[in-house]
Amino acid sequence: MKQYKTRANRIFNAVNITFLILVSATCLLPFIHLLAVSFSGSAAVNAGKVGLLPVDFTTSAYEFALRGGKFLRALLISVERVVLGVGLNLILMVLTAYPLSKSSKKVAGRNIYMTFFVITMLISGGMIPTYLVVTRLGLKDTIWSLILPGALPVYNMVILMNFMRGIPEEIEEAAVIDGATPFQILVRILLPVLKPALATVGLFCIVSHWNDWFSGMIYMNNPDNYPLQTYLQSLLQNFEQILQQQGAGDIQRLLVQMNARTGRAAQLFLGALPVMMIYPFLQKYFTKGLVMGSVKDKSIKEQKKRSQRSNVMKQIEVSTYGIFPEDCREIHGS
Repeated sequence: MKQYKTRANRIFNAVNITFLILVSATCLLPFIHLLAVSFSGSAAVNAGKVGLLPVDFTTSAYEFALRGGKFLRALLISVERVVLGVGLNLILMVLTAYPLSKSSKKVAGRNIYMTFFVITMLISGGMIPTYLVVTRLGLKDTIWSLILPGALPVYNMVILMNFMRGIPEEIEEAAVIDGATPFQILVRILLPVLKPALATVGLFCIVSHWNDWFSGMIYMNNPDNYPLQTYLQSLLQNFEQILQQQGAGDIQRLLVQMNARTGRAAQLFLGALPVMMIYPFLQKYFTKGLVMGSVKDKSIKEQKKRSQRSNVMKQIEVSTYGIFPEDCREIHGS
């Protein structure tokens, strides 16, 4: 442990910590500035006086976004989309990744299926064909038009498949010997082991569903069916028009206390807040899931090497003495 107390090591640790602090500040300071802008007055924002603290503190931007009850309706639609969408994503990813994690000897046509999925990652169907399919199926203005087009995120499925390939085959073989069916192996054995991986891809799916505003613009004709991100985006696009509908007194008050920039800052903060609240609860699994595959692959290779060496030694003992290894130990001991 003395090597960690040398002068060179202390200098390295100081430089490393300083670098990490600067990187963290680079990520956090813009968000803090954004929050300060959202709580600042219109005149201070236009004059560029806002730094890391609000100037002429006001909540008009948030009142503008939360008014009329439409915000809560859009929020509930987004929550419904995330719950249904992420649940469907996880089910389809698990059911697809499980057979594809096996070798082509165990699953016939595995390489063909994998090639098909890789092609869909590189070449998508396109926005217009997807819109036509959704329209012909009568899914417009329904929650399923926001969920079904991205029901199987192939990239996340490939990540989950690689995690499954890192699980030792001996676990499944032991379960088969005990009489477990493939479905029981998947539900009772693999899924508990895959919690970190499911948390990782689940977080990716949550962020994808929550931040998507363009699908609501395309598939929703009625603004009352907009998810939160689409609703907030429409507020900013029609900023002046919405202000004119508030009445003369409200127009003057809002123009003095806020503008499009403060409204946009409030929108970005409200859009990011739910994901920021979820991430701390998934951070432990998320961090573990990112490194689980590489560490487990290395340990599996080492276990296989040790097993192969042990089998070779047993074969040598049997061929040399013509007896079993247990008897060889007695001979060596005597």
